[in-house]
Amino acid sequence: MYYKFNSKRVHYTVAGKGPCIVLLHGFTEDASIWDNYTNTLKENFTVLTPDLPGHGLSETWETPHTMEKQAELLKNLLDNLNIKTIVLIGHSMGGYVALAFAEAYPQYLKGLCLFHSSALADSPETLAVRDKTISIVRQNKFSFLSQFIPDLFAQANRLLYEKEIQSLVAKAADMKPEGVINAIEGMKIRPDRCHVLKSLQIPILFIAGKQDNRVPVEKLLAQMVLPTHTEALVLGNVGHMGYIEAADEILITFNNFINKIYSK
Repeated sequence: MYYKFNSKRVHYTVAGKGPCIVLLHGFTEDASIWDNYTNTLKENFTVLTPDLPGHGLSETWETPHTMEKQAELLKNLLDNLNIKTIVLIGHSMGGYVALAFAEAYPQYLKGLCLFHSSALADSPETLAVRDKTISIVRQNKFSFLSQFIPDLFAQANRLLYEKEIQSLVAKAADMKPEGVINAIEGMKIRPDRCHVLKSLQIPILFIAGKQDNRVPVEKLLAQMVLPTHTEALVLGNVGHMGYIEAADEILITFNNFINKIYSK
């Protein structure tokens, strides 16, 4: 299905019936990463999975894809679908969008999950890496993707999930360079949102991988103590791609978290 936001086409899927879960994918991914999860969760819930701007079948904006504007997109989509309350789960960049949404529109939220994601702004070192990445993408997008995506997995898992890695690279290769760049520019300028974790009066679930070199567990521990209600899952031999590297455990965790929230 498609929705127009600021004259740009946004692709999304809706499946199932019942209380709503929104699943937000990460950078260079699309909504299809959630297909296996949706097939199970739709038995008890409405599952909404949008393609974020420049990803999947959603059009690219002319300006940086800021987390705030993407949060506004989600709010407008929810209003268009007449959805009033959600549990919001965001993987990586999707978690940055989820936090921007939580800051601007907390009235919609029953629960929040930061899945290999963080409330911190980029460090100076990360900002420098993002600038270098933009230069590389402008020269050779596929070269960047073929190195970037495998590195998201724990080293011990790269051979095990070789087919899944190839599929992710192939899908990301369909992205326009400006979509990749605008997403990076949006992540660069996002602010620290640790104060949002403190202010929310809802359950917040953190999912982290011990082998995640993008969002190290050590940096998440200080964030986990900020909310009034925190739940956490720290996975051993898992990098940044827990939805593949620990799929069964993640699905059980999602189900338990969502069921507790909506059973109250």
